[in-house]
Amino acid sequence: MPTISTFFGILISMYWRDHDPAHFHARYGEFEAVIRIDTFQLMTGSLPQRVLALVLEWASAHREELNQDWQLCRARAAPNPIAPLE
Repeated sequence: MPTISTFFGILISMYWRDHDPAHFHARYGEFEAVIRIDTFQLMTGSLPQRVLALVLEWASAHREELNQDWQLCRARAAPNPIAPLE
């Protein structure tokens, strides 16, 4: 699973052979969540509230790049890195 961004101990990744709808994985310690790109809805898993807020802030700033990376992964190409939250 390629990691596309890392910030504040949070790893953001996408799988090459993942299923629709377009989404990304966020991991923080023992927590993992799957988040839709179009709505930022939590599909599965959980994150601490503060971490989830950081992830959603980051995702909101990078929605277009996330969609582009999703298309690359669907074509079995390597996704591009996305700048971390600062």
